[in-house]
Amino acid sequence: MHISDFDFELPAELIAQHPPAVRGSSRLLVALPGEALQDMRFTDLPQWLQPGDVMVFNNTKVMKARLFGNKESGGRIEALIERVLDEHTALAHIRSSKSPKAGSRLIFDGDMAAEMLERREELFVLRFEGEQTVYELLEKNGHLPLPPYIERAAGADDDSRYQTVYAKHQGAVAAPTAGLHFTDSLLEDLRAQGVVMAEVTLHVGAGTFQPVRVDNIAEHKMHSEWFEVSAATVMAIEQAKAAGKRVWAIGTTSMRALESAAADGALKAGEGDTDIFITPGYRFRVVDRLLTNFHLPKSTLLMLVSAFSGSEHIRELYAHAVAQRYRFFSYGDAMVLGRSE
Repeated sequence: MHISDFDFELPAELIAQHPPAVRGSSRLLVALPGEALQDMRFTDLPQWLQPGDVMVFNNTKVMKARLFGNKESGGRIEALIERVLDEHTALAHIRSSKSPKAGSRLIFDGDMAAEMLERREELFVLRFEGEQTVYELLEKNGHLPLPPYIERAAGADDDSRYQTVYAKHQGAVAAPTAGLHFTDSLLEDLRAQGVVMAEVTLHVGAGTFQPVRVDNIAEHKMHSEWFEVSAATVMAIEQAKAAGKRVWAIGTTSMRALESAAADGALKAGEGDTDIFITPGYRFRVVDRLLTNFHLPKSTLLMLVSAFSGSEHIRELYAHAVAQRYRFFSYGDAMVLGRSE
């Protein structure tokens, strides 16, 4: 398969630059294999679920991971924290005229300072000074890292709207955006309907926005992200499967966590790093339905949904979404997909 197989024309004006005025007021395209496309509202989602179905949410929380400052030796610098390693150490992407050397000191806005310990491929290990933890320093002095296709700086509204209402565990540099549509009241309605709620954690990394730079997608090196699937979530899924109910992944990150936890064939509780790369031909072991937003041309996420619902089906529904002026990407509209096999 070639990268050109996953390309499509997307008018720039369809890339959502702001969240909808009201959380949960987005449009919803229901695109189940073998059925006609249905243009709906996100508030119509409950009618597509049955009592006993399991919805699996990614409870990661976006860090205020972007920092601005100077090298002690001079020169502006920008850091994006990719992963917190311990209370005072983190892996970061760094942008500056010259990369900092090991042992150099970086001074960030807000009276923060860090020493660059070593370089690990494209990332830098930073050790922050002082008694406050990395998370505490970021919350106080950092900036929310909006995706690169949102052409504006993060504002106060983004601090809440670029987080899901159920976000719990800090560690992501990008939101699990399918979850941004859910409100507390919709979640309550789904529970009252008998839908089972389960959670995983996958800390979304900046690599999710990295373009695929090879023509043959089999040569692409996938970025690594930390995930955890609990025993309670495994039990909820097993019970649903035994009862003939469906498992819904809320977003591609939930799907990647679940399918990673079932890499040996059976779903198992556990945690660790995953660089799972799901492309057409992949055999899904856990997920029956996927709720997701619309993805970038030539992206690994477009490859994932093509694997799940079939490449031709995805091409048709994306053409429909463009023609019907759906809003794309993180702050855009959503769709429901079914498994093609």
